[in-house]
Amino acid sequence: MGSILYLFILMRFLALLSSFHLIVTNSSSSVQQPLCHDNESSALLQFKQSFLIDEYASEDSYAYPKVATWKSHGEGSDCCSWDGVECDRETGHVIGLHLASSCLYGSINSSSTLFSLVHLRRLDLSDNDFNYSEIPHGVSQLSRLRILYLAGTSYSGELPASMGKLSSLSELDISSCNFTGLVPSSLGHLTQLSYLDLSYNFFSGPIPSFLANLTTLTYLSLTSNNFSAGTLAWLGEQTKLTILYLDQINLNEGPIPMELHMLSNLKNLTDLQLSYNRISLLSYTSTNATLPKFKLLGLASCNLTEFPDFLQNQQELEVLILSTNKIHGPIPKWMWNISKETLEALFLSNNFLSGFSQVPDVLPWSRMSILELSSNMLQGSLPVPPSSTVEYSVSRNRLAGEIPSLICNLTSLSLLDLSGNNLSGSIPQCFTKLSSSLSILNLRRNNLNGPIPQTCTNTSNLRMIDLSENQLQGQIPKSLASCMMLEELVLGNNLINDIFPFWLGSLPRLQVLILRFNRFHGAIGSPKTNFEFSKLRIIDLSYNGFTGNLPSEYLKNWDAMRIVDAENLTYIQVDEEFEVPQYSWEEPYPFSTTMTNKGMTREYELIPDILIAIDLSSNRFHGEIPESIGNPNGLRWLNLSNNALIGAIPTSLANLTLLEALDLSQNKLSREIPQQLVQLTFLAFFNVSHNHLTGPIPQGKQFATFSRASFDGNPGLCGSPLSRACGSSEQSPPTPSSSKQGSTSEFDWKFVLMGCGSGLVIGVSIGYCLTSWKHEWFVKTFGKQHTKWTRKERRGHRG
Repeated sequence: MGSILYLFILMRFLALLSSFHLIVTNSSSSVQQPLCHDNESSALLQFKQSFLIDEYASEDSYAYPKVATWKSHGEGSDCCSWDGVECDRETGHVIGLHLASSCLYGSINSSSTLFSLVHLRRLDLSDNDFNYSEIPHGVSQLSRLRILYLAGTSYSGELPASMGKLSSLSELDISSCNFTGLVPSSLGHLTQLSYLDLSYNFFSGPIPSFLANLTTLTYLSLTSNNFSAGTLAWLGEQTKLTILYLDQINLNEGPIPMELHMLSNLKNLTDLQLSYNRISLLSYTSTNATLPKFKLLGLASCNLTEFPDFLQNQQELEVLILSTNKIHGPIPKWMWNISKETLEALFLSNNFLSGFSQVPDVLPWSRMSILELSSNMLQGSLPVPPSSTVEYSVSRNRLAGEIPSLICNLTSLSLLDLSGNNLSGSIPQCFTKLSSSLSILNLRRNNLNGPIPQTCTNTSNLRMIDLSENQLQGQIPKSLASCMMLEELVLGNNLINDIFPFWLGSLPRLQVLILRFNRFHGAIGSPKTNFEFSKLRIIDLSYNGFTGNLPSEYLKNWDAMRIVDAENLTYIQVDEEFEVPQYSWEEPYPFSTTMTNKGMTREYELIPDILIAIDLSSNRFHGEIPESIGNPNGLRWLNLSNNALIGAIPTSLANLTLLEALDLSQNKLSREIPQQLVQLTFLAFFNVSHNHLTGPIPQGKQFATFSRASFDGNPGLCGSPLSRACGSSEQSPPTPSSSKQGSTSEFDWKFVLMGCGSGLVIGVSIGYCLTSWKHEWFVKTFGKQHTKWTRKERRGHRG
């Protein structure tokens, strides 16, 4: 009986389970998302066909071609399943296209099938390349759009007034699009906007007055434009604003006054950027105004002469930017008390700060990540930031004393720049503890002595080490061979006594090696493999005691010194990425060095990435110049002066078609100057003085620009510009013709050389023009799109 009852219950349970499965199946079928509409699928495929897929069309390192998987037949042909396509779950209409960073190259015209997708609510085409085309007026057909992101799409021209017809827009981002002209007043009709980003364009005219109509804005950025004038009175109406960026708007008709009380209505404002423009902040010392509680406050280059008193009431700051002002005197004691629990980044560089009032042993901000104090007049001992610090720069000050060992507790440190001070004593041995996190170490131009510590381990992240212009002694530590990420090593102007560090040749990324003005000695020798110093572009061994022959085998293997792509002028630098909990940004840290060019020692704070240079001057090298000297044919500078080299000048030097400066003076070279050197049409500096050369000086082209000083001290030379005639004729033998005049990589540098004099035809010797550029100016001008602060929360695709 029990078995029958059990069987009956089991059968009833299975029947109920089957019924439940049927109900669930029917229910699922009833809500299944409909397929994409054929006409919209066709429109998308035609839109795809109007573009090329180009990996260089997007800058995001995670970019990929989302449209590549779109297809018209077979499995996966339903456009609602396509990557980047969003459909309405009830109607099947395409309501969203999310194609940011999709490697699209081409343009969109008014007949584009994109504009037939009239149900679109969200359109994100940012970080693609639309080839400097203009936004078509057809965009107004997408009347249901709520979100439109076009940032970084390489548009051009003016923003069409028809954009004002998109009355449903709540978010509009057209930053970094190269737009010019006036911002159309029709944007004032977009009264539902909560997010508006016009930054990094070339908009001109007055600051748009229609902003007063956009009272629902929570985010507004006008950063980096060319507005000429205007008023900020409309700010009082923006009571919902949380983020306001007005920095770098290049006002050119006089400063716009801004009273603090204008912000008193903006109770929700957390981020305010006014840096680098001609806004004049009035009454900034008043503490009576009821101001918002800022999280980010940017007042760089706002003509401040003292620390604003109202900061004493700001206890929620995360980022404070006061750099490039005229603030003088000591940092007041109360500064150590503001936002103690929240401050993560403090920028005070480029002021006239003289010291610290009652500075604690370790600065008090427990969450500090970035501390910038460079280019002031700070005196006293080196302050130690909190252990959480990631970037610490106090360069170009007057700090003295030893580097405290407490600094080794900063185990998250990525950038440490103490250069240009009066620091003394030895470099702490505990620097090894920083090796895993540290990317940039700059102790240049101090009074440091003693040995170089063992700074690298197998986990080292160091990319740039500059210890030059100190009094460091001993040998280069072998541990540097563990710095597998190292790109620049600058040890010039010290007292290092060692042989050539051939073991650094295994570093796969080393581009710059500067060992000038030390006590290195011995022969350089030959590489053990064909891959040593494979990325080296600049080597300076001048003013040492090296002997033996020139390193002919190395010259054969330095492949990175061959002709490089010179289409775009960039600089050798480390692109540092920084994050604090609410913000992330990139900041380029350019490599710098001191080198001799055109017979003059100069400081180069920016190094163009096309600069390829070899300086082996002022040593005791002997023997002949090897024919392999013509192998690194991307060379711009070659200096072999002040050695004991003999023999002829090799004709292979004519292979160096980009050479701008050649110095072979103060040697024992003989025979004639090769006529083939006339082919060097970029040669601006040439010195073979004080050798034993004979015969006629080549004539024509760049040789017509050289003075007699280039040839003095060679009694056997004749011809112009010397007064000695060659036989019965002043004419030298005919110049060999060249089918490569100007070289295969010829390009127009004239725009770069404005103001640098007429001595050079092309560019790396513009370096002297660059030497006065300060790091902050470089970042502000060339790196501004990479250094803007952005909140890490990505804009949502809200419906």
